[in-house]
Amino acid sequence: MSKEFDVVALGEAMVEFNQALASEPLYRQGFGGDTSNAVIAASRQGARTAYLSRVGEDHFGRMLLDLWQAEGVNVSGVARDAQAPTGLYFVNHGPTGHAFSYLRAGSAASRMLPQTMDLSAAQRTRWFHVSGISQAISANACDTVFAAIDAARAAGAQVSYDPNLRLSLWPLARARATICATIALTDLFLPSLDEAVTLAGTDDVKAIFAWARAQGARAVVLKAGPSGAWYAEQGAEPQLAASRAVQAVDATGAGDCFDGSLLARLAAGDTLADAVRYANASAGLSTLGHGAVAPIPTAAQVRAALG
Repeated sequence: MSKEFDVVALGEAMVEFNQALASEPLYRQGFGGDTSNAVIAASRQGARTAYLSRVGEDHFGRMLLDLWQAEGVNVSGVARDAQAPTGLYFVNHGPTGHAFSYLRAGSAASRMLPQTMDLSAAQRTRWFHVSGISQAISANACDTVFAAIDAARAAGAQVSYDPNLRLSLWPLARARATICATIALTDLFLPSLDEAVTLAGTDDVKAIFAWARAQGARAVVLKAGPSGAWYAEQGAEPQLAASRAVQAVDATGAGDCFDGSLLARLAAGDTLADAVRYANASAGLSTLGHGAVAPIPTAAQVRAALG
C-alpha cells in the first residue's frame, strides 16, 4: 500500500543551549528532543517525514516550526499552546562527558492529549517512531504515545521504539513496566547498551536480546556507541556492525541520528544489516560538531564516508 510518508515521529522538541567550550560561559543555540532529532535525520537522508507534537505559542515554538519546515518535515500535526511554554535544555561538557539540564516541566508537549492531537500522519507512514522520553514527561503524553501506536498499527505502519531511559524523569519500576508494555506493540526496538543493561539486568549481549524477545520484540538494534551496533531480527543470532573510528567532539543526539538514519534506509528498502551499517556511519559523523541537530549529516555525506 502506498504511503504519504516514510517516517513520522511523535514527541517533545526543545530549544538547546550547548556550551561550546567548557572553560567559557558561552552557549551555542541549537535544537533537540530525541524524536525530533530522529525525524530530521531521516529527512536529511531523503525520507518523506512528518512530526507530531505540541509547542508553545512563543518565540521558541516558532523557531522549532521554522526548523522543521526548513528541513522538509511536515508540521500539520504540530499544535500550538498559548498557555504552556516550549521546553528548553542546556548541555555542559566536562571530563566525564556531557551533562544535561532541562527546563521542561509543564511544557506544551507534556500537555499532549490523544483526543486533541491530530494523529492522522501516523496512519499515513511506513514507519512510526516513538520514545520513552515522550512517555515519561507526563501521563497525558504517555497516553498519546499509546494512542498513536494503536492508530499507526491499525493502518499498517511499522512502529519503532527507542526507550531512551531517563531516570531523572521517572522511577525505574514505572519506566520498566511502561517500556516493556510498549516493546510488545512495536516492530523494532532501539535501546542503547547502557539502558538495556539497566532494563534487562545483565550486560551480556545475548541475554539482552533474549530479554527483549521475551518482552515481544520482533527486531532489535542495540546501540553500543563507538563500538557500533548489535542487531538481530526475530529468531536470529545477534550480529555486530562495527563503527569506524571518529574524533568525536560532541555525542549529543548521536543515538537519535542513528534512529532516523536507520528508519530512512529501512523505508527505502534496505535490509536491516545494511541499514545498521549506514546508521553507524551517520551517527559517527553527527559527533563531529556541537549540538544535536546542526551536525546531522546529509545522505551524500554518509555515502562519502561509507566509500
